[in-house]
This record gives sequence, structure tokens and C-alpha cells, in this order.
Amino acid sequence: MTRPPTAAQQRVIEAADPVTGRLRGTEAQLTALVRRGLAFRHPRPPHDHFLTPAGHRVRQGDGEQEQQQEEKGSAPDDGGGPFAARVGGEEAGGSGPARLREVHSAWQGLVELRRMTNPDGSVERPCGWERTHLVRAAALALEAAGHPPAVGTEGAGYRVRATPQPEAVSVREPDVRALRACAVTLERAGWQVGEHGDPRGGARYLLASPRRV
Repeated sequence: MTRPPTAAQQRVIEAADPVTGRLRGTEAQLTALVRRGLAFRHPRPPHDHFLTPAGHRVRQGDGEQEQQQEEKGSAPDDGGGPFAARVGGEEAGGSGPARLREVHSAWQGLVELRRMTNPDGSVERPCGWERTHLVRAAALALEAAGHPPAVGTEGAGYRVRATPQPEAVSVREPDVRALRACAVTLERAGWQVGEHGDPRGGARYLLASPRRV
């Protein structure tokens, strides 16, 4: 992409579904985004358009900053924006029925995205969006299954963070039984999971990667 999207195209990008990246716009707007590599047209009916990873980065705007925060082990700031799964470490937020509905809707949207974008239509393994949003995808699987995220800098609850290893996230939870329950959830959600011990302190943690087959 040699120049930024037009104002009209930017509005279409910003209005995309925050989880699936499904777009709504005129045929001309959607075609222009496809040409720029910011969207793709799904080959199956109803031939909806979705953001590509590049399109998601344009939509996020601060994606680079968010990635840097994750690599440092701090929780990205949602900044009051659209829905984002809790990675652990955020300040206390809403946990009532409204949040539960948001999480459920986001997970269902992700399952549908798997069905529509995996070549064989499988919903049993992660899709391309999850591979480009590893921390958020793993956190969504955990939050949707009812695991509580950590609040603040200390205390119980899961914390999902990026790692130097390609296509892998770490999951930490001080309660070993809760940690192993997280492993079961991620495996059921289509992730490969291994449990490891921190050589510096012996604390147990998970390394999880999205399955390809």
C-alpha cells in the first residue's frame, strides 16, 4: 500500500466487526480495499468481504504499540475502544451479564470466521485471524470458557502474553490446577499446549500455539 485509505474507506475499515473483520460498504469501496490488500472477498456465498491482517493493522492504528506492550508483559490498553478479550493484568472491568454477552458473541463470531475462512470449513482449529492476533485469540478462548483473567499486577487469574517463539503465547496462572484447566480449554479450542517450568523460579506456565491440522 503506497498511500493511506481514503476517508470513506477508513470509515468502512473502522466499522468492521472487531472479531471477524467482516466489512459492510458499497461494492466500489470493498473492491478498492481488496485492490489495496486490506480486504479479501470470501469465495463461498454470500461472498462477504473481510479484513486481511494488513487491514486489521490499519483498523487498530496502534497495533505496533500494542504488540510492544504485550512483549514487555504488560496488558494492552483497550482505550475504551471496541470489544477486546481480557489478556490478564487489566484494571478491574465489568463482569456482569453485558460482558458475558459480549464475550459469547465474540466467540461465536470467531467460530463462524473459522468456518468461513479455513479451507475445509473446520471450526476445530484456529484460522488466519487468530494466527495474526495470538494473544487476543488465546485470551478469548479462555474468557469465553469462563476462566477469570488476572486483575492488576498481582493475584490469581490467567495472563496471556506474546513470546519470542513464532506463533506461540505464554499463559501464566499462579494456581496450578487453574493453569491446567486453561490448558484443557485451549486444547479443546484447537491449540497445541505444553506445560513448562520457569528455570528462574520454578513457576509453571503454558506455551500454546494454534494447530494447523
